[in-house]
Amino acid sequence: MFFVLSKTLGVMLLPTNVLLGVGLLGLLLLATRFVSLGRKLVVAFVVLMAICGCLPLGNWLLYPLEQRFPSWDATRGAPDGIVVLGGSIDPDLSMNRGAPIVRSGADRIIAAVALARRYPKARIIFTGGSANLISIDAKEADYALAVFESLGISGERIEIDRRARNTEENAEFSKALAAPKSGERWLLVTSAFHMPRSVGLFRKVGFAVEPYPVDWRVGGLIDLLSLRIFSLEALGSVDLGAREWMGLAAYWISGQSSEFFPGPDRP
Repeated sequence: MFFVLSKTLGVMLLPTNVLLGVGLLGLLLLATRFVSLGRKLVVAFVVLMAICGCLPLGNWLLYPLEQRFPSWDATRGAPDGIVVLGGSIDPDLSMNRGAPIVRSGADRIIAAVALARRYPKARIIFTGGSANLISIDAKEADYALAVFESLGISGERIEIDRRARNTEENAEFSKALAAPKSGERWLLVTSAFHMPRSVGLFRKVGFAVEPYPVDWRVGGLIDLLSLRIFSLEALGSVDLGAREWMGLAAYWISGQSSEFFPGPDRP
């Protein structure tokens, strides 16, 4: 049920979808006796879309998420294992094209390959099924093997979980696959903005991991002041940040995470 709600209600509540709904309602009301309200809604739609598309609102949402965990400290020594979260490969499109199609978050795989080369004795787990509500039998993990092999990492080193549909299942299934022993050190590789939610869920299932954030979207404080010409990229950043904060709240309220905003201060 949680997965279904996240793919329906969660999508509907994304800022751009809410604003599109406001604009559409305003247009419809222009043809009724509520024309005054319709005009106000259309104006609100235009103004708010301009704010989201020109101001660094997306950066404001993403920056605290990305700053929550520092870069991993390699001086602590070699890890015993590496968990790589999916989200980079489009499984349905990959199946249709007969080859792995990386759509976003490629840094997750690139970083994992670099770590695999640096630590040849470390186990590697890739967890990712299909995050689509309606999907054919295409799983991201199936195509991840080909990507790792094309970058020089033997497929025999990669342990895959192809069932996980969301981050909570990433944590649950990768723990079962890793069966971590006391004293082992496991890295968690995912996008920096996604790390707080991921760490909270891994902690909840009892899988202690060391964050290895990658795929930053905000360069620094200067990006919080940058203005731009209206762009779809800016709107996408707003949706990305809003979705992550909504995810943190939803998992905390539902009890699947014991913290609203997990951070490195907890042992």
